Amino acid sequence: MIKKNVLSVLVVLAVLLSSCKQEPKETPAPLIDVKTFFKNGEKSTFRISPDGNYFSYRADYKGKSNIFVQKVGEQKAVRVTNDTLRSISGYFWKGDRIVYAQDIGGDENFQLFSVKADGKDLKALTPFPGVRSDITDALIDIKGKEKELIVQINKRVKEYFDPYLLNVETGTLTLLYDNKENFDGWFTDNNGIIRLASKTDGVNITWNYRNSEKEPFTPLVTTTFKDIFTPASFDKNNKNIYALSNIGKDKVILVEYDPISKKNVKELFSDPNYDLSTLDYDRKKQVLTSVGWEAEKQEKHFFDKDWETIQNNLEKKLEGYETEIVSYDDARTKAIAWAGNDRTPGKFYLYDFKTAEIKEVANPYPWIEEKQMSHIKPVTYKSRDGLEIHGYLTLPLGIEPKNLPVVINPHGGPWARDGWYYNPEVQFLANRGYAVLQMNFRGSTGYGKKFWEASFKQWGKTMQDDITDGVEWLKKEGIADEKRIAIYGGSYGGYATLAGVAFTPDLYAAAVDYVGVSKLFTFMNTIPPYWKPYLDQFHEMVGDPKKDSLLLASTSPALHADKIKTPLFVAQGANDPRVNKAESDQMVEALKKRGVTVEYMVKNDEGHGFHNQNNRYDFYGAMEKFLDKHLKKAK
Repeated sequence: MIKKNVLSVLVVLAVLLSSCKQEPKETPAPLIDVKTFFKNGEKSTFRISPDGNYFSYRADYKGKSNIFVQKVGEQKAVRVTNDTLRSISGYFWKGDRIVYAQDIGGDENFQLFSVKADGKDLKALTPFPGVRSDITDALIDIKGKEKELIVQINKRVKEYFDPYLLNVETGTLTLLYDNKENFDGWFTDNNGIIRLASKTDGVNITWNYRNSEKEPFTPLVTTTFKDIFTPASFDKNNKNIYALSNIGKDKVILVEYDPISKKNVKELFSDPNYDLSTLDYDRKKQVLTSVGWEAEKQEKHFFDKDWETIQNNLEKKLEGYETEIVSYDDARTKAIAWAGNDRTPGKFYLYDFKTAEIKEVANPYPWIEEKQMSHIKPVTYKSRDGLEIHGYLTLPLGIEPKNLPVVINPHGGPWARDGWYYNPEVQFLANRGYAVLQMNFRGSTGYGKKFWEASFKQWGKTMQDDITDGVEWLKKEGIADEKRIAIYGGSYGGYATLAGVAFTPDLYAAAVDYVGVSKLFTFMNTIPPYWKPYLDQFHEMVGDPKKDSLLLASTSPALHADKIKTPLFVAQGANDPRVNKAESDQMVEALKKRGVTVEYMVKNDEGHGFHNQNNRYDFYGAMEKFLDKHLKKAK
């Protein structure tokens, strides 16, 4: 009896001790060179060829990202592009050719090019200066369309895009629709026939439908811009439409919509807390495969068991990482898969559909050591008026989270959001000893209609309060040293940076504005021509320069430069079509007249954000010195 009681006590003690056992404490990371975070990956943007015999990727050539092609199973690759002025970003395979887009100096007037897989026969497909070309449908898995794409080009008038059939070998363009109505968007069925065309009057959006390409378009559904009806695919019979919609609801859900009866046939899937955002349809199998959304991390619901099995296989083999099939061949024998998380940009693997085996084909960033990167932790806090604000907190590795210097990092958009993934900016700042808070303030997407609408005409007001409330939350938690808090953001985040130092001048010890709006009046006058049809939406969401002149004046940081005393660093691309260089010029000039500390970096070969590697080195190197000067010595 005694032995049994002793044994019981020992068991209880063992359980208690094991429950108290802590994870090994992580040690601080060594100081990592700034270039380590911002140099181009050795290889990135992997794609597999339609025949499965080759894969392609982007890699550096003379300081710019270019496209390379490598035969599966071999080590040697062929460079197929030779751009030395600007890095190539988007590209894909079409038959035995590669199609890619390129603009000039960041002006966003993309032109399309194609080249053979051996680097020969380069063709400029849309050589129209000052004109933008976008892909409408790559016509993948459609018989008879192996050499063709559907593109939209604003060649006729700058405000509207007309649809063309484009032959990627010859460059032949064939107008698909005489766009007398000035439709502004196009959507195809599974045979590559344009069946839907959108048109906006600035506030209302109408989708127009036709049952075949021989019939005229007639109005199908009209929504205000506050409602979402986004066609994602036709069903296998090219009859009903799978659409992401929030008509009559707060959250975006997946519906099956009958265009003949003009009503939902059924609701297919929804999440109670988040908007659905992506849908995948397999044209070869003619099945709806999955729908995705972004919660704290990426989530996905599968309708097709085969694709779900593929996803489960990847997750088992790559445990602890988010995984995704990024490209697969026409016969569904091979795929390129990616795996990464918040601490690594990820690796690429060759996946065999039949055996479910994977083989690493590239580690694009071998110099990034996962164990030296910081954890990105999802957090929530309450705004002063009771909204739940979701965000992400990144703390320096192995350092007690108390009285730290902090960088507040509001995202751009503003109708976008931050997520849980590897972010070189955040990791760079955390490596320098800063805690970083990213917050999805009201207006951020993915949280429903009400949360989005709460941002209307609130630039510099409650949207800014949500950012400020994040600062106060960090103070209350004891994480932030209130004398060593900076704010940094790009685009709208740049605006929020300027608003932060203008409207809460005692809150921040330093600020970095990256291509940010400073004066809402001038910003409205410099938006790209193809945004003009949506100008009324901007007026309702941000403010009308005439009707809301007092509001815009009160929330334009450039008009309140007299209140700014925080040291400021401004970075701007000279060719930016979204946030004109004048936005930064006027702020810098106003502050210099008052003697406020302001540093100004302009890159003449950049647009909305710095894409060229050396420019990124310059910017983040200067940011590091600026923050070190004004934050670390402020204690």
